[in-house]
Amino acid sequence: MKKITFYLLLLGFSSLSAQKITKLPESKIQAIETESHMRFLASDELLGRKTGEQGNLVASRYIAEQFRLMGIKTVSGQNSYLQPVPFKNVKPVTEGVVWVGDSTLKIIDDFIVLDGKAAELKNVPVVFANYGWVDDKGYNDYKDLDVAGKIVVIQLGTPTSKSPFEAIQASQVKTKLASDKGAIGVIEIFTAQVPWKNLLRFFTTDRLSLDMKKEGDKEVTMPHLWINAAKGKMFSKESLKTLSLKTAEKKQTTVLSYNVVGVIEGTDPTLKNEYIVLSAHFDHIGVNPNSKPDSISNGARDNVFGTTAMLFAAKALSQKPPKRSVVLIGYTGEEIGLLGSQYYVEHPWVPLKQCVFNLNCDGAGYDDTGLLTTIGLSRTDAKTELEQSAKAFGLKIIDDPAPEQNLFDRSDNVNFAAKGIPAPNFAPGMKAFGGEIMKYYHQTSDNPESVDFAYLHKYCQSYAYAARLIANRKDAPKWKAGDKYEKAWQILFEGKK
Repeated sequence: MKKITFYLLLLGFSSLSAQKITKLPESKIQAIETESHMRFLASDELLGRKTGEQGNLVASRYIAEQFRLMGIKTVSGQNSYLQPVPFKNVKPVTEGVVWVGDSTLKIIDDFIVLDGKAAELKNVPVVFANYGWVDDKGYNDYKDLDVAGKIVVIQLGTPTSKSPFEAIQASQVKTKLASDKGAIGVIEIFTAQVPWKNLLRFFTTDRLSLDMKKEGDKEVTMPHLWINAAKGKMFSKESLKTLSLKTAEKKQTTVLSYNVVGVIEGTDPTLKNEYIVLSAHFDHIGVNPNSKPDSISNGARDNVFGTTAMLFAAKALSQKPPKRSVVLIGYTGEEIGLLGSQYYVEHPWVPLKQCVFNLNCDGAGYDDTGLLTTIGLSRTDAKTELEQSAKAFGLKIIDDPAPEQNLFDRSDNVNFAAKGIPAPNFAPGMKAFGGEIMKYYHQTSDNPESVDFAYLHKYCQSYAYAARLIANRKDAPKWKAGDKYEKAWQILFEGKK
C-alpha cells in the first residue's frame, strides 16, 4: 500500500509539473513559427549569410524586426537593435621574400604577411623574445631586452594559450606590444596544430578581421609575418643574428556588419538588475562557386538552429518575463573567428558585471533527436536547470561527447567565459563529432529541407525553458570550483586579483 501511495504521489507531482509547463509560452508557441524562421534564414536568397555580404545584413535586419514585432526593447541608451561591428576587408599580400642566411623563403609556400605597410629591411639585427608576451601578472618576455630597430622572432601563442584559436587571437596584441617597444618587424613561427595548406585557404583570399583600434591608438605599420613551422629550424637563437625581408603593403577597406541586441526587463525589483545573456550567431560561410550543382552553404544547422532557438526564447520570455532581465544577442562574424562576440564583450551594451550567465546556442548539427548536447554542462552549477529543461520536453541532455575537439572554446560562449561569465553552449543532440554531423557541417547539403522540424521545435522549447529556470534562480550561477575560467569570475564579480 505504501508503494502504491508513493507512486501516486510521484504521478501527482509529475502531473502538476506538466500543468505548469503547459501554461508557459514555451508550450504555446507553435512549431510553424520555428519552421518559418528556419526556412527564411537558411534560404538560398540569403546566399549563406557570409559576414560582410548582403545576405548577412538581411539576416541581421530580420532578427531586429522580429525583436520589434515581439515588443522587445532596445538597450537603454541605444536607439537601435543593431550594434555596428567594424571589420577590415584585408586583401592578401602576394609579393614578398625573406632571406635567412643563404636561404630564400617564398611568400605563400613558406610565409604569409599578416600586417604592415610595404617594407624593405636589409641585414637587420634579430632578437628572440620567446612568445613576445606581457601580462598584468608579472610575465614579461621583453624584460631586459632591447628590441628597438630590430626584428623580433617569437613563438605562436602565449604561455597559457591551449588552442589554436587562443594563439591566433593573441597575434594582433603581440604585434602592438613589439611595435610599442620600438621593433621594426615581427616574425612568428606558426606551430599551431593546423595544416599550413588549411591556413592558406583563409589567408590567401580576401578576409575580414576586426578593427579593434581605439581612439589614440598608434597605427602598426611594421611587417608581421607567420612562418611555416616546416622552416622554423632556420630561426635558431644560436645561429641567426640578422635577416632581410621585402614585402608589399597590406591593402584593406572598412566593412560594417552588425550584432543584433535586445533586452527584456525582469520582474523582480532586485534581480532585474542582473542579466541572463541568450546568444547565437546568425552568420555562415556563404557561396562556394566551385561547388556544383549547389554552391550555397545555407547553414541550417550551423547556425539557424541556434538563431531560431534564440528568437523562440525571445518571444516566450517577452510574453512572460522571468525575474532576472534577459539580453538577447545575435552575432555576426562567428565563422571567421568568433569576431562578433569578441567585439561585443569589448564593447558591451549592458555592463558585463551585471551579466551573470550566458547560454549560447550553437552547434555543428545533430545525430540523435532524443538528445540535447550542452558543451560545458558540468562546468557550472546550472546543470540541474538544464537537465530539467530537457526532460520537460521529452529530451535527455548530455555533456561534451568530443572533448578532443575543444568545442567549448570554438563557439561564441568562450568570449564571455574568458571575461569570467559562466557560459555553456547549448547544442543539438550530438553523440560524436563525425558521421552524420560531417554529412552536413559546412556543406551545401545543410539546407532547411533536411531539417527535422519537430526536433527543432523541441530544441527551441527546451532552450527557452532553460533560460527561464536559470533567470528565476535565487542565486546567480557560478563556475564549478577549479574551472579554468573561475579566476576571471572572481576578478569580475568579487574584485579579486
